[in-house]
Amino acid sequence: MSTSTASARRKSARSTPQGHRCTECGWTSIKWVGRCGGCQAWGTVVEIHAAPAGRTRPSGSVNRPAVPIGEVDARAAQAKSTGVAEFDRVLGGGLVQGAVALVTGEPGIGKSTLLVDVAARAARLGRTVLYVTGEESAAQVRLRAERIGAMADGLYLAAESDLGTVLAQIDRLSPDLFILDSVQTISSTEVEGSAGNVSQVREVAAAVIGAAKERDMSTLLVGHVTKDGGIAGPRVLEHLVDVVVQFEGDRHTRLRLVRAVKNRYGPTDEVGCFDLGEHGILGLADPSGLFLSSRDLEVPGTSVTVTLEGRRPLVCEVQALLTQAGGGSPRRTTSGLDHSRVAMVLAVLEKHVKIPVGTCDCYVSTVGGVRLSEPASDLATAMSVASSLADRPLPRSTVVIGEVGLAGELRPTAGVARRLAEAGRLGFTQAVVPAGSVEAGDMPRGLRVHQVQRLAEAVQGLIGSGR
Repeated sequence: MSTSTASARRKSARSTPQGHRCTECGWTSIKWVGRCGGCQAWGTVVEIHAAPAGRTRPSGSVNRPAVPIGEVDARAAQAKSTGVAEFDRVLGGGLVQGAVALVTGEPGIGKSTLLVDVAARAARLGRTVLYVTGEESAAQVRLRAERIGAMADGLYLAAESDLGTVLAQIDRLSPDLFILDSVQTISSTEVEGSAGNVSQVREVAAAVIGAAKERDMSTLLVGHVTKDGGIAGPRVLEHLVDVVVQFEGDRHTRLRLVRAVKNRYGPTDEVGCFDLGEHGILGLADPSGLFLSSRDLEVPGTSVTVTLEGRRPLVCEVQALLTQAGGGSPRRTTSGLDHSRVAMVLAVLEKHVKIPVGTCDCYVSTVGGVRLSEPASDLATAMSVASSLADRPLPRSTVVIGEVGLAGELRPTAGVARRLAEAGRLGFTQAVVPAGSVEAGDMPRGLRVHQVQRLAEAVQGLIGSGR
């Protein structure tokens, strides 16, 4: 084989694509497609080229040599408070220098209101804060800041949509805290496509994160969500940032929950509670009262339970209303509870407790817009249904905690001692929990705890006997 022929083959191997691969999940295809068959992302499938023959490893120089771990200065990773206690709780104490946090949530949920408040509080602490908005004008942001009392001298506003201009604003001001609202509204002239597509979001996020790491600048990025609740844009965005914070809540209620789904500097089982009103967003250090109706009167069809949001116990109320079905299939309507778990609890009541719920329309709801998704709320659902059908209220100042099994047994749940301590703090005097879920030494003073094994036993003790 001649030298020219071998050179031509090597050149052909370098230029001929070897297939196509998704840059997000690694899915491969022989031909190019617009949508990935693995993660269903659009515009992420690119050509794979063979590596050039004889490639050598990249060369580089060491600017900062490795040091023993005991000599690393840990003070650079210490969190600084944002001035919002509930937000600090979620972040693990505050924001770390150079850390990048992604704040996501549905439109209109209150993300911008919270971040304007965070920016103003940080500025009042003596930090330089740059707030860049790509969705609103600077005048609109100022009007919101005046409405919620978030005016501060150290807070700078800029309305930009070009990545180069945003980076220039950072170079000019050198802020301690940078907030970008939102990453999907900024575009780069070096990448094809409009703002918000996969390539643009990846480029903008990488550039901003690089600037944050280079300058030790704390950064908050606002991210949109899809209709399914996932973060819009490439999945690599979640891997690039240090913290992912999710903003949750029903737009028809004032309660907002903020939880961290990823946190390199703190726990991911903390939840921050906020009250969103016309005068701003306020942290709720003790939000349990939001989820209870008036306890002055005993009303059939209501029961109180204690749920755990992360490590925080919250006292919540479950209400049920049962009426005889007018004809056809009985209705099953739920609000704030998982529909499948409610249907399971109704079936257990019918089978093992002999409560005739099969011919009734059942309406089960929570108070205050809170969502109860953990199995520990099963017993509260069952007691509310049984109380409504018997038209007998549960004893006053009673909480019920426990998971209901298909065989009619009550299963222990996690954190019962913490739940009981919260109930005792709020003045409840009686609790019903699954047998074996709490030790005698863990029972709060002034709270009488009944440990039962079967659902029928709990219903008979609280409703069947009257008092």
